[in-house]
Amino acid sequence: MRALTDTEVRDSFVNATPDERRVLAMPVDFLLTDWDHLDFFAWRDPQTRGRGYIVAERDGELVGVTLRAAEGSSRAHSGLCNLCHTMQPADQVALFTARKAGRAGEAGDSVGTYMCADLSCHENVRLAMPLAPLEMRASVDRKIDGTRRRTEAFVDRVLEGTRVGAASSTDAS
Repeated sequence: MRALTDTEVRDSFVNATPDERRVLAMPVDFLLTDWDHLDFFAWRDPQTRGRGYIVAERDGELVGVTLRAAEGSSRAHSGLCNLCHTMQPADQVALFTARKAGRAGEAGDSVGTYMCADLSCHENVRLAMPLAPLEMRASVDRKIDGTRRRTEAFVDRVLEGTRVGAASSTDAS
């Protein structure tokens, strides 16, 4: 992913109002971000409990999505992140929902999926793994590619019925 500025990130959100974009808290280490190792940019809001963000590139344009983590805990012992397909203890996977972009979001429509609670999917798939007897090294590359594709598919679900440049649809309100 190319290096992003604070303004580019804030302007990318398709399911946030101008006020929400203005007050969102960037990650504390934003200036230290290693952009070369990111397929998308994701973080939990350090000031607002339960809020998270994902910024991905779709068709050459930045698309940011505001997320809300579900409250409560699961009785399950483990959970699977639907983005990186990493199995983790249940308290490290959370249901995140995103208001859809445009008129659908204004009408209350949303989409959701289970994600790593700290939104560190891009790191989880890059962790060195012991090789199983017939496992190939390329499996890490496939995991990285799969995580990117599934993240883009989630962003596409938020955008359903709108164009990528629809960030201005909430500005018109």
